[in-house]
Amino acid sequence: MEAIEHWIDTVNGVVWGLPLIILLVGTGLYLTVRLMFFSFQQLPYSLKLLFTKRDNTEKGDISHFQALMTALAATVGTGNIAGVASAVAAGGPGAVFWMWITAFVGMATKYSEAILGVKYRTENAKGEMAGGPMYYIEKGLGMKWLAVIFALFASIAAFGIGNMVQSEEAAGVAAQNFGIPMWVTGLILSVLIGLVIIGGIKSIGKVVGAIVPVMIIFYILAGLTIVVINIDMVGAAFALIFTDAFTGQAVAGGAIGAVIQQGVARGIFSNEAGLGTGGIAAAAAKTDVPARQALVSMTQVFIDTIIVCTITGLSLVMGRMYLEESDSAAQLTSAAFEQFLPGIGGVIVAIALLFFVFSTILGWSYFGEKCITYLFGEKASIYYRFVFVIALFVGAVASSEIVWGFADIMNGLMAFPNLIALLLLSGVVVRETNKFRKLRQEEKLKQ
Repeated sequence: MEAIEHWIDTVNGVVWGLPLIILLVGTGLYLTVRLMFFSFQQLPYSLKLLFTKRDNTEKGDISHFQALMTALAATVGTGNIAGVASAVAAGGPGAVFWMWITAFVGMATKYSEAILGVKYRTENAKGEMAGGPMYYIEKGLGMKWLAVIFALFASIAAFGIGNMVQSEEAAGVAAQNFGIPMWVTGLILSVLIGLVIIGGIKSIGKVVGAIVPVMIIFYILAGLTIVVINIDMVGAAFALIFTDAFTGQAVAGGAIGAVIQQGVARGIFSNEAGLGTGGIAAAAAKTDVPARQALVSMTQVFIDTIIVCTITGLSLVMGRMYLEESDSAAQLTSAAFEQFLPGIGGVIVAIALLFFVFSTILGWSYFGEKCITYLFGEKASIYYRFVFVIALFVGAVASSEIVWGFADIMNGLMAFPNLIALLLLSGVVVRETNKFRKLRQEEKLKQ
């Protein structure tokens, strides 16, 4: 096991080296500038679109809202609780700042993924929509080989970021707070997830559309309670985050490289901007205007990282959890909440994490299945669902270091082909955006 962990750490260091970090942040920055900061300008309108009912005759399988909830379900998970804690513990408070940076430029990245996901989507034999990087790489660039590489890495990644990482963290928190054996949590998750994913995207969309808003509001309210009660500590916490982002001195032996690496890696782990999953979820939405769904999809990054991750980051920094050690990153967040909300803080995190895990697994089961069916056809979906459920149980009892390292490697590998495609297809994104600008002007004139 030690040899495997060492090998994973080595590969992880190579995959998440400077080239990928530059490519991730650079692509987001490039798209932000090329779109003339469209993502920032349209954020209020994008949030409004979440609750705007559209014509049900538009092509697609699920509503704007359900498509966003599917994307949020996949991203608001352990990355928001354990991922932030892991970044702060390994990189220091400054890692939170670099998570914000990935989010601000990541909105343009997510917008671009979604707009291409809808534009190049196809309809399968069941009448369901299929889209995402594998389709816009193949149809937009004519690079079938690169599309296959993405689909292969993403289908494997689904077993890391969207499966074993989630069940491992959930099992740890359930054992710590409720005394439930880890294998029991793994078994329960396997059964519940199996019952939902049998129904496909429409079933998943209905479930996540019901539980995701509730779980996010529940966690945000708990975090805001901590902030309000300890408002005198908030200013100092923000100051430490900003100063440590450029010094890396808050953690013993800290270095600026570690701060940036942890912040960017965990930021991407949380909001997934650049991984391509936004395009897969957006492709299922009922819409005839790619840019409109892309704006809705973009809000996922804002909600996930700027709001939810900040709540977690502030509690960790105020509680000085970056100086503590723990076998589970999620336990650091739990300890921070317990410190400020004695008697109930740990339970709140445990409940939130369990809901986050459940929804994330559902979202990623869909992403992974779309990649598998792209590679092997629709008949492969039933076998994929079976293996996916089995992996949940394995993740609950596997080594934490191996599970997290494996997830990071797969995330990095699937990002490369997607980011290349986004850069090469940026002209298409700009053209679709300009079309939408004209459409918006016409709509305003009619009002």
